[in-house]
Amino acid sequence: MSKELLKINDLKVSFFTPAGEVKAVNGISYTLEPGKVLGIVGESGSGKSVSSYSIMGLIDNPGKIVGGSIIFDGKDVSTMTKSERQNLAGNEIAMIFQDPMTCLNPVFTIGNQIAESLIHKYGRKISKKEIKERSIDLLKLVGINEPEKRLAQYPHEFSGGMRQRVMIAMALAGSPKLLIADEPTTALDVTIQAQILELLKDIQKKTGMAIILITHDLGIVADMADDIIVMYAGKIVEQGSVYSIFNNPRHPYTKGLLRSLPDLNKKGEKLIPIQGNPIDLLNLPQGCAFAPRCENCMKVCLKYAPKEYSIEDGHTVSCWLYDGMANNSTEVKNNDKH
Repeated sequence: MSKELLKINDLKVSFFTPAGEVKAVNGISYTLEPGKVLGIVGESGSGKSVSSYSIMGLIDNPGKIVGGSIIFDGKDVSTMTKSERQNLAGNEIAMIFQDPMTCLNPVFTIGNQIAESLIHKYGRKISKKEIKERSIDLLKLVGINEPEKRLAQYPHEFSGGMRQRVMIAMALAGSPKLLIADEPTTALDVTIQAQILELLKDIQKKTGMAIILITHDLGIVADMADDIIVMYAGKIVEQGSVYSIFNNPRHPYTKGLLRSLPDLNKKGEKLIPIQGNPIDLLNLPQGCAFAPRCENCMKVCLKYAPKEYSIEDGHTVSCWLYDGMANNSTEVKNNDKH
């Protein structure tokens, strides 16, 4: 078995709209090893969710993979047939979404919906008795009390946190090698958020599966991820281990995200937001996409897209600040950028 469970190579995903081509993911590359947790962070529209939906085959019409490859466990996902992808999704790769109420069918019991996931995995090989036993075990695994009673209940009888636990149970039904969690705590209050993240950590340790955790909040991945990818305007601007990203952030965007996090040790200090608005993906600039919002913007940033520079082992950044020649360029003040 390959050491790399997942390898994304120069992936490009576009959406074709009446207004033009939206380059949602614009050439990203990364790898994920078995049993590791990868955090993908960035603002809304940065491409973090679309990149993961591509792995699951969920971007067709009007979206399309226009370049690059997705290799999962040695198999090229982008060349699979529809039936092969359906078999992969839910079995070897599973996904949980941010709003469980829209993902659970309100007219079927929780037991029916978990059973569907089990039948998708095992087909006729699994009996009704085994389905019930396995469903009870799954609800116990995700911390739901009185599981046998809960199987007969409907989604509206569960709280938001309980519904998210059910979604995790359904995702685990196929014993996946990779779990993609897309903003799994956004719709929950802070206390329940912490419980769900702790649950994912516990399950990951018990099962050994790999996890991709997608979020807009760097604070959420701090205690859970092994590595972090920071995305902006469809590109990876910085990636590295949790330790290196938090202790030695290099890209101005990453620094901005960290500055916007509340710090309990700094009472009375105001949070510093990132100025400006996210870039329009229909009209990408000639140079660095972050240049219009960057306090360190230089002339070269407005003309050319930055290269990727290695800061230390496993820590890379795409920013002209780390190019020797660029550092000698004249900085451009905010009112001179245009």
